[in-house]
Amino acid sequence: MRASVNNYRLITEENPRSFVSEAYRTLRTNIQFSSIDSQIRSIVVTSPEPSEGKSTTISNLAVTFAQEGKSTILIDADMRKPTLHHYFLKSNRSGLSNLLAGQMDLQQCLNDTHIDHLYLLPSGPIPPNPAEMLNSKRMEQLIEELKTRFEMILIDSPPTLAVTDSQILATKVDGVVFVLNCGKVKRDTARKALDRLEQVNARMLGVVLNNKDRKKSESPYYYYYGYGPKQK
Repeated sequence: MRASVNNYRLITEENPRSFVSEAYRTLRTNIQFSSIDSQIRSIVVTSPEPSEGKSTTISNLAVTFAQEGKSTILIDADMRKPTLHHYFLKSNRSGLSNLLAGQMDLQQCLNDTHIDHLYLLPSGPIPPNPAEMLNSKRMEQLIEELKTRFEMILIDSPPTLAVTDSQILATKVDGVVFVLNCGKVKRDTARKALDRLEQVNARMLGVVLNNKDRKKSESPYYYYYGYGPKQK
């Protein structure tokens, strides 16, 4: 587990004054002000394909909410290729899959982290039927239960074009943040992924444009970072 430290970084904790950390805080602020009529409390973060930085994005975004003093839970719903436990040096032996299967209760699966106000629900053992588990009434009940205990619920989902999991989750939350790897993902690929989310009436909160040269970035709706040897 310790070998993953260099690959899974929380720059918002390591260097909170960096321009990267400021970009995450700006993303947090824009999410908070993205709705006038209803409060955004549950968010799914996804990407078109693997290795675009979605897990790094959601982990650092969760830290910024916790740094603001909001009770925050980070859920690894990528039960096919989980990674969030690496960022916080936690075990993945039990988690969401155990909870949805009725094998454990929330308290048994929940992990506190070294960051105040931030809790982690790992994915747990990889199940044979992730999509069916995420589409269950138990998943809906879990989100409602978490809303009574936490101010922010952040859910990491698999890439949109790989499986249907992100589409399923998008119907159960207040909004979706979409992560794109600048210079890697093709326009048609990104459009196809967005189309799939739109098919289920997902509420898109914004796009994180990962690895974009910040000197060339002009739009306030795009956020960027460019560090880390391996990002999922």
